[in-house]
Amino acid sequence: MDPLHWWYQGDAVTQGTALCLLAMSVASWVVIVWKVWVLRRAASDVTRCMAAFWQAPGLDAARQALAAFDREAMVLPLVVAADTVAQAPATGTLAQAGSRGQQLTRVLRDALHAVLGKLQFGQVLLATVGSTAPFVGLLGTVWGIYHALSAIAGAGQISIDRVAGPVGEALIMTAAGLAVAIPAVLAYNWFGRIVGRIEADLEGFALDLRELLLDPAPAAPQAA
Repeated sequence: MDPLHWWYQGDAVTQGTALCLLAMSVASWVVIVWKVWVLRRAASDVTRCMAAFWQAPGLDAARQALAAFDREAMVLPLVVAADTVAQAPATGTLAQAGSRGQQLTRVLRDALHAVLGKLQFGQVLLATVGSTAPFVGLLGTVWGIYHALSAIAGAGQISIDRVAGPVGEALIMTAAGLAVAIPAVLAYNWFGRIVGRIEADLEGFALDLRELLLDPAPAAPQAA
C-alpha cells in the first residue's frame, strides 16, 4: 500500500495538521543544530576568555586578548560595557548621577542580559513545540478517525477490515506528534543545563569585574 495513502485520503484539516507538524519539526531541528554549534563554541570560549582576561597585564590588553578568543561575544561585551564607565566623560546626565558602583551595576546588568538573550534564543520555540506537538497530532488523529468513520457510515457497510485501515492511518498523526515533540523536549532540557552553567560563569565574572574596577590594586612602589 502506498505509504502516503492517508495523505491522499485526508481532507484539508488532516493535511493542514500534517503540514503544521512538519513545519514544527523543521523549525525545531534547525534551532537544535544551530544551538549545538553555538553553545559548544560559547562554553569553550567563556573558559578561555576568563583565563585570558585574568592573565592580561591591564584592561586594554585584556580587551585585545578577548577579541581573539571570544568568537560568540560572550565575555567581551561585559568588559566593553565596564570600560565605558571608566572612560566616559562627565555629561551631567542621569546615567552618571549615581556612584561609580551603581553605574557599573547598570551597564554590566544590561550587557549580561543581552548576552543571556543570545544564549537563550530558541528555547521558547523548543518549549512550545515540545508542549503543543502531541496535541496537534492528537487533533489530527481525532479528526482523521471522525472522517474515516463518517465515510464508512456513508457507505452503509461496517466491518473490522473497513475500520482498521482508516483508523490506523489516523493514528499515524499521534505518532508524528510524539516524534516532533520528544526531540524538542530533550533538546530544551539539555540546552537549559548548558545555558545555566554558562550563565553562572558570566554572572560570577561580571561581579568580579565590578569589584576589580571599584577597588583597583594599588600601584607597586617604585624603587628609590
